[in-house]
Amino acid sequence: MSAPATSPAPTTTAPGAWPLIGHAHRLARDPLPFFTSLREHGSVVRIRIGPTPAYVVTDPALTRRVLVTDAAHFAKGGKIIDALRVFFGDGLATVADGDTHLRNRRLMQPMFNKAHIAERGDAMIEQVHAMVGAWPAGEARDVYADMNDITLAAFLVALFGADLPEHLQGEFTALMPAIMKGTIRQTILPSWIAALPLPAHRAHAQRVARLRALIDQAIDHHADATETAAPAACPHAAAQQSERTGLFKTLLTAEEPLSRQQLQDEAITLLTGAIETTGTTLAWTLYEITRNPGVEQRLREELDAVCENRPLRYQDVDRLPYARQVLQETIRTYGPAWMVTRTATRDVDLGDHRIPQGADVVWSPYLHQHDPAHFPEPETFDPDRWEPGRAAGTRGSFLAFGDGRRKCIGENFAWAELQIILATVLRTWPVLELTSRAPRPQAVVTVKPDAMTMAYHRNPATVTETERY
Repeated sequence: MSAPATSPAPTTTAPGAWPLIGHAHRLARDPLPFFTSLREHGSVVRIRIGPTPAYVVTDPALTRRVLVTDAAHFAKGGKIIDALRVFFGDGLATVADGDTHLRNRRLMQPMFNKAHIAERGDAMIEQVHAMVGAWPAGEARDVYADMNDITLAAFLVALFGADLPEHLQGEFTALMPAIMKGTIRQTILPSWIAALPLPAHRAHAQRVARLRALIDQAIDHHADATETAAPAACPHAAAQQSERTGLFKTLLTAEEPLSRQQLQDEAITLLTGAIETTGTTLAWTLYEITRNPGVEQRLREELDAVCENRPLRYQDVDRLPYARQVLQETIRTYGPAWMVTRTATRDVDLGDHRIPQGADVVWSPYLHQHDPAHFPEPETFDPDRWEPGRAAGTRGSFLAFGDGRRKCIGENFAWAELQIILATVLRTWPVLELTSRAPRPQAVVTVKPDAMTMAYHRNPATVTETERY
């Protein structure tokens, strides 16, 4: 005789909710400590955002069920996705599950295979080298802003070609911080507050509209470059054509063309992913290098062994395994995303918990990647935990790029861009000096540093002079 079915366990509600706003004050004030504390209350924990409940999954095995095994019952959606959709439109990161998502992902997949990325690799290196080499020696600079500028410039070269007008890059970089701040504000505020015509909300809508206008200009410029590109029969002309057109040509010349609105949505999605997550990761990586001399020494020794006395080449990227370990440990330590949502499409049991149809289900790469059960001493920065022999037991909890059918399509590109920029900074500047206090993690869309400045020097003697004053 079979055992009787067990009824779902009651889901614990996190303590500290306030009337009307629920846990919104914790999400606004100290989201990272709040999220990591939820692990103490169970594998699934209920929180409230305003009057609306959401279910936070603290067990990475259950998160994999949400993303992979039972993905059909957990659609792309929820409060964060609804807020991002105002910004992204129906780009690949926010479009609902179904035929449109599958079609657009299939159209865009060739843009991010390794062979296609390699065609843009040297152009990206050239762009990054020019920007990094132009920094004045010994000047304290905003690391987060610099990394966002560089990642955006490199991705623009890869996406739209090498001759995109400078004003588009400059305006995009200026708009992004305020847009992302406004977007995350809308995700944590109760819906009735987010809907009010407050000055901050109107300013946010105006910035999003301006961003779309700039993206439209970039698409028009790229389309013109594609139409006037030299015939590919001549090898030299073909190389020039590749440099001018970039990866976005894949969408403009697809057999199933996207509408202008869809092209805008996808361009915004791609560019935002490039600037926000990659720039944040690089800023934290440089910070960890300054506080871990042994890590920096090994990175420089690896670069010297691979490049010797010549400039970095794209084919060198796959020969820098320790650099990849350092970057992966940075991603583990700092997110980069800290909260992602899905929506239950039906009443469904997740572990021992019943999730009602229509409920928001929240998972957090930051929470999972700081779980001591999977990452011993999670607050310790240890790139060696990603050595092949040690990493096997931790990969199931490393979810920075997601998993399943909605896994980040640009993961290959992200790794290439991260390694190009990190290697170029280290090859250009022999000495890095942190000139600000230790930065504090700040959860916006990514986990960004609240303040971080750094000076770059040609030799250690310059640092010594600086420290005297």
